[in-house]
Amino acid sequence: MPTFHVGQKVVCINDKFKNVSIDQGIRKGTIYTVRWVGHYRHYVDGDFYGIKLMELYRGNDDGPEGYGAVDMPFRASRFRPLVSDRIKSMLGMRAPAPKVEARPSIVPSVKPKPRVTTPAREKEEV
Repeated sequence: MPTFHVGQKVVCINDKFKNVSIDQGIRKGTIYTVRWVGHYRHYVDGDFYGIKLMELYRGNDDGPEGYGAVDMPFRASRFRPLVSDRIKSMLGMRAPAPKVEARPSIVPSVKPKPRVTTPAREKEEV
């Protein structure tokens, strides 16, 4: 899982919440800015790595399905870091070049034999 930092731009990749009827405010494909990041413990959802967004304040979770959490973070797995140029960011992931050894090869070099052409046969007239 990628790590996030405060001020980083992220994009939402999952806005579906199971068993929740209240709109949570995030939208898939929308870009947000991280304002808090860290581990969070919730007595129903358990421990998770979460982020809070500058564009959203969730307030008190005291509605009909609420659990009393104040400004609960979203799971970080719902977001990915925003990458402006995907090809440029992947250039650093190239495999390293193989090391070239200076010692001579054990296998002798095989030179191809020259091709011999035979002259065309002359036709005999009988």
